[in-house]
Amino acid sequence: MNGLPLADLFVLFLYLAGITWLGVRMGKGIQKQSDFFMPRRFGKSMMMMHAFGTGTASDQAVVVASGTFRHGLSGIWYQWLWLFNTPFYWLIAPIFRRFRATTTADVYALRFGSSVAVLFSIVGIIGLAVKIGLLLKGAGALVESGTQGMVSASFAVPVVAVLFVAYGMAGGLGAAIVTDYIQGILTVLFSVMLLPWTLSAVGGLSGVRETLNDPSMLSMVAPEGVTPFFIATFAVLSLVGIVAQPFIMGVCGAGRTEMDGRFGFVAGNLIKRICTAAWAVTGIAALAWYMQEGADLTSIDPDQVYGQMAAEFLPSAFPGLLGLFLASILAGVMSSCDSMMISAAGLFTENLYKPLVKNRSSDHYLLIGRCISILIVLSGVFVAFWMSDVVKGLKFWLKIAPMLGIAFWIGLFWKRYNAAGAWMSTASGFIVWWLTLQPGVVHWIQSLPFAKPLGMIENASDKPILHEPWQIVIYLMAAAFAGIIASLLTKSPNEAKVNQFHQLIRTPVQPGEVITTSCQLPAGVQPLHRATWFTGSNFEVPVPSKTSVVGFFVSCAAVGAMIGGFIWLMWA
Repeated sequence: MNGLPLADLFVLFLYLAGITWLGVRMGKGIQKQSDFFMPRRFGKSMMMMHAFGTGTASDQAVVVASGTFRHGLSGIWYQWLWLFNTPFYWLIAPIFRRFRATTTADVYALRFGSSVAVLFSIVGIIGLAVKIGLLLKGAGALVESGTQGMVSASFAVPVVAVLFVAYGMAGGLGAAIVTDYIQGILTVLFSVMLLPWTLSAVGGLSGVRETLNDPSMLSMVAPEGVTPFFIATFAVLSLVGIVAQPFIMGVCGAGRTEMDGRFGFVAGNLIKRICTAAWAVTGIAALAWYMQEGADLTSIDPDQVYGQMAAEFLPSAFPGLLGLFLASILAGVMSSCDSMMISAAGLFTENLYKPLVKNRSSDHYLLIGRCISILIVLSGVFVAFWMSDVVKGLKFWLKIAPMLGIAFWIGLFWKRYNAAGAWMSTASGFIVWWLTLQPGVVHWIQSLPFAKPLGMIENASDKPILHEPWQIVIYLMAAAFAGIIASLLTKSPNEAKVNQFHQLIRTPVQPGEVITTSCQLPAGVQPLHRATWFTGSNFEVPVPSKTSVVGFFVSCAAVGAMIGGFIWLMWA
């Protein structure tokens, strides 16, 4: 770091020292497991920035900027794929809050039994460790390119890991939420910081349009890549998987009330989509700048573009600005990694360790949670240095959770769905996913008469591969079908447990609730009856409340306005 100007070093160290001190200070209020893994005391603004910070990391800016640099504005969908799910977050958040759960595995244990909870915990811990590693690797690469090698990725990755482990171990999820507020603000700053300089250098958006002179580069879809079918299938995949992401329990359940979680989940993700638009504009402006400079575009690594723009413009713009950019990069990754670390520690402690080592003190389980946090992050650091391709790794990680998400969604609406169905759908999903990657299976699909008209195969003249959206459709359908058949052929689930599952969902959170046991109604709270469709059947489809309907359509309007506003901005 000796090559960094003193002003940049000062800003960077000020952020790192301040955020670590704040997180460690939060640890003074930790007295029991629930304080560490699932504090339920935060209001709307904190929950909004927690949802934003947990779901937003600086490496995502690299992916979006890289995509727009290569494919044009359609690259925005590498993160806007989740945009269409935003209205559903309004409906999901109160369900997770009403579970009164410490971890999502507790919910799987109630609905399907301990074996499925163990499955969820193991898959969830592995997935979170991989995700932490990928975030660290992406941030390290961005730091290295943004400083032109003055700060190496091999130095940045372990330093960042040590710092968020320090305050995360001390303060748990509460520390993560409080620090996410500050880190979220810095992430917003990181997202827009490059825009004034890059747009000014190319003559604004009109200069971008004149330089590119290619309508396809300013199109929101790309016939050879990001098609409407691509967008739709990945949107469905992410909606199926979001409920099985372990950290979503904290995003939805750490609020004081259901409305705190609802507002935070939706508003935080809308802020992220605005930041995504800024990343896309930066990427397309960078392309125009390189073209105006007469650069050889084939020699430029698109994954390095975002960092190179920072290195080009910020050092000469204002003293300390590059340091603020680097601090914002680290804030983006730390705000995601700390929440994921706590979620993984919760899964291990509550759902793997505690059932085996029973009747120990709260301090004992709290110590185990803190210790396992170190091991999880060490695993993530190993992944960061081992993984060669961040983009492929992120897409791989995205496909893990939906295998268990299928069980959640079917079990939510169909009472007959059981543990055998959950196991079968999960196993079938992973197996069919693997099969669709095998050359022999791909050749067989290629021989089908409808494969070519439907565009199921890519690179048919070289090495044929299954078009990724079709791969998603095939393994999701296979997993759902296998789970349904397995449930019909095996014993019905425990009726009392299924009823308890739905009683929790039907019963709104009451003011002043004191939760002592995960996934149980607190003392004094009576289960409420709620009108449902298909009464008397095995299907549980509640009639939505006015709040749910109004919020859903307001969220839809916000999504439409965001897409329309972005298109207008780019073509105005």
